[in-house]
Amino acid sequence: MSVNVETVSTLERRVKISVPFAQIDTEVDARLKKVARTAKVQGFRPGKAPLNIVAQNYGMQVREDVLNETVGTAFSNVVREQNLKVAGYPRFEPVEGEPSKEAFEFNATFEVYPEIKLGDLSEKAIEKPVSEVTEEAVNKTVDVLRKQRVSYEPTDAAAADGDRVVVDFVGKIDDVAFAGGTANDFAFQLGQGQMLPEFENAARGLKAGESKVFDLAFPEDYHGKDVAGKTAQFEISVKSVAKAVLPEVNEELAKQLGVADGNVEQMKNEIRENVAREVSRRLKSKIKENVLQALLDVTPIELPKALVGMEVQRLVEQTKKDFQSRGMDVNKMPFPAELFTKEAERRVALGLILSDLVDAENLRATPEQVRAVIDDFSASYEQPEDVVRWYYADPSRLEGPESLATEDNVVAWALSRAKVEEKVVAFDELMGQNNA
Repeated sequence: MSVNVETVSTLERRVKISVPFAQIDTEVDARLKKVARTAKVQGFRPGKAPLNIVAQNYGMQVREDVLNETVGTAFSNVVREQNLKVAGYPRFEPVEGEPSKEAFEFNATFEVYPEIKLGDLSEKAIEKPVSEVTEEAVNKTVDVLRKQRVSYEPTDAAAADGDRVVVDFVGKIDDVAFAGGTANDFAFQLGQGQMLPEFENAARGLKAGESKVFDLAFPEDYHGKDVAGKTAQFEISVKSVAKAVLPEVNEELAKQLGVADGNVEQMKNEIRENVAREVSRRLKSKIKENVLQALLDVTPIELPKALVGMEVQRLVEQTKKDFQSRGMDVNKMPFPAELFTKEAERRVALGLILSDLVDAENLRATPEQVRAVIDDFSASYEQPEDVVRWYYADPSRLEGPESLATEDNVVAWALSRAKVEEKVVAFDELMGQNNA
């Protein structure tokens, strides 16, 4: 077998492979003899048909199988002998021109992994967010938990933000009621953006038993295409108004939050611990994002198109499954590759950079570091030891914690070499809360 490796571009290679027909014929003959031992041919007992008759019946399929295996085996041998690091799958094509009478010739075109030269982080500024878990932060979290357990009491007062109102309404366009514009006993909370602003403004200030007629202009991009960009006239009738009542911070609330004896201080301590754990997790996530972006910024890399294409397809399939889980019909939805290309390129680039960095700097997680990650996971469960046992019961379950621990090593390595700039992040900003 002769081999000729051609450099098509920076990453693309083409290998011309030639396999003598004599070698292929020998393998075909050997397989036909094996097939003949059990072959069922009309007019002959199984395994008793002459070899030439077996060849007439099975020769074409056997030869096709041999050629396919020859292509795969020959390419694998070339990859091994030439020490080629193939990225993705090769494309096999016949050699152009007059076919050889002596050998089976074909081209294999493929990409190789790029050589990665990690950039210098010493002049790169990496922002490191920091945030303190204050007593105010704990109290805000308590308020969030109280709002999640809100109850409502009927009131004769005018509806205001935060109140739950129950209404009947009819919407018409050109004096004709339109689909989806009529409802009875419809409940919503004022001031939460659940309804269009004109609708909320109309309900605000009304008491139970009062009505109002108002115009509502649907936005051009409104999800209901039949009414998008049109102005409708609504009549709204308020049937009831209820004030939000938050539970008191007392023994009953503590019990609802899992403190068996209702100790309020213990409840706050547990909330403080949970908040501190979540703050730490979010800070680590943001720092990791900044480190990964810094590595991308200082390490230019040409990406194998094959790997990007595979990642695009993976993201498409992942998105389809996500939409299907929400009850959406993905068969009627387009999933253009260009929507996923940028994210796919980022993921492929990071994968290549991190793989090279971890090996070059020996940053792979130790068993102790993996255990520390698992212990952190399990701390939020009532029976942490059960969670730990679950992870170690199957070695494949350790892959996630091991990956996270390795990423922590990468972050630490990068921060030790870059210019770290601490930035204080407000608790509300970090947690994504709006406590106005």
